[in-house]
Amino acid sequence: MNSHLPPVRNTASDSNSLRYASPKPSFGVRLGDIAALKNDGSTIIGQRRIPTLSDFDHAFAAFAQGTVFKSENGFLAVEDIQPGDWLVTSTGDLEQVTWIGTAIFSQTDQDHPMPLTRVMTDSFGENRPDSFVSFGPAARLLQTPPDLRGSAVATRLMTPANRFLDGVSVVEAFPPAPIRMFHIGLRRHVALIANGLLVESYHPGPKPVSHMSQTLRTAFQALFPHLDDLSGFGPMQFARAPNEQSAANQL
Repeated sequence: MNSHLPPVRNTASDSNSLRYASPKPSFGVRLGDIAALKNDGSTIIGQRRIPTLSDFDHAFAAFAQGTVFKSENGFLAVEDIQPGDWLVTSTGDLEQVTWIGTAIFSQTDQDHPMPLTRVMTDSFGENRPDSFVSFGPAARLLQTPPDLRGSAVATRLMTPANRFLDGVSVVEAFPPAPIRMFHIGLRRHVALIANGLLVESYHPGPKPVSHMSQTLRTAFQALFPHLDDLSGFGPMQFARAPNEQSAANQL
């Protein structure tokens, strides 16, 4: 998707650039590319300067380049998906892509390392996945987490991909070179089919900006120019398993 985007404009009047007063913030800034489908059918394409905070990273760092999604007309690599495309959901229905976010991440960044979760072929059963696939920290699978199997909790949980690490068929990977990651938003919260696995479409969660400063709230909302406010993502259709590191973290 990056090849369709215009170059960054580094101008003093760029309203989407973050401006920080002293003291200097304790995080860096990266570039994120966004493409969004408005209700009138037009497309907004641009770039944003985003802080290297997990709330923002999770809007981009789900699917590595090369991840293949089942679409209306066959299969599409994530980097070829455009707003307006129709993807197949877990129920067999079609849902239209309304937002795509992509950014380059370095897994060897000393200040903000971001390892991948690499899932080998057939790790969750035959053709699940149908080829090895790499996920970022924002990726969630519609799969019961290992520690909850056999318990009384609901089995259809959106679970962070890195909770399935076993050192054999699901492993942590640190590619030596920076890689491009993606996330995909639709008109509603769904499970999509990627390389034979059911994966979560982007949703910011129930209260995504309640803990943010006003500056960060404005920057976060600017990532989604097709929506008047974040309630436009609608209700969450699937419950989420907590991240392994924090039961309270719902990002």
